[in-house]
Amino acid sequence: MEVKPTRSELLEIKKRIKLTRSGYKILKMKRDGLIIEFFKILEQAKQVREKIVKDYDEAMAKINVAQAVDGAIAVQSAAFALRLHPEVTLRSKNIMGIVVPEIETNSLKSTVDQRGYGVIGTSTYIDEATRAFENLVETLVQAAEIETTMKKLLDEIEKTKRRVNALEFKVIPELEEAKAFIELRLQEMERENTFRLKRIKDKAEAKVEAA
Repeated sequence: MEVKPTRSELLEIKKRIKLTRSGYKILKMKRDGLIIEFFKILEQAKQVREKIVKDYDEAMAKINVAQAVDGAIAVQSAAFALRLHPEVTLRSKNIMGIVVPEIETNSLKSTVDQRGYGVIGTSTYIDEATRAFENLVETLVQAAEIETTMKKLLDEIEKTKRRVNALEFKVIPELEEAKAFIELRLQEMERENTFRLKRIKDKAEAKVEAA
């Protein structure tokens, strides 16, 4: 850093050091808070991933039974007969200053009369398969919200870590170095000035004695 060895510059650098250290503490607190939130979401993500596997296995098992009992054509006909279409509403929420998605779903689960196929001509196995896949879709939507939140938190943690490291290992040391340089230079200038004044005084006293 190119700095002028003046008292006003020293005061300015001291102010910058104080402000930078304050910002450094705030960023560290933010980073630590984000990491805590991330691990909370991570635990939810683990649980929802396990649920996806469980719901998927159950849905596939149910539909295989339905196809075996009612036939593949009957299962496909029941699927095409669905009257309701799932709706997804995307909102946002704030976690420590980060905007993350909040997904609300409607019409994911339906009653028998809303599915469009008649009760006569289909077995309960198709109903069970339908419910199983509705549960799977609901879990997938929940997983999408959690995974996106995790990614956003992770990105913000990385950005905050880079800023904290930049302040800790670059900005603050450079400011401290500049402060030390100015203080040392001011001390040298003060000694030089004291020495110069002493010489002037000695010369003046010598002239008085000679007179």
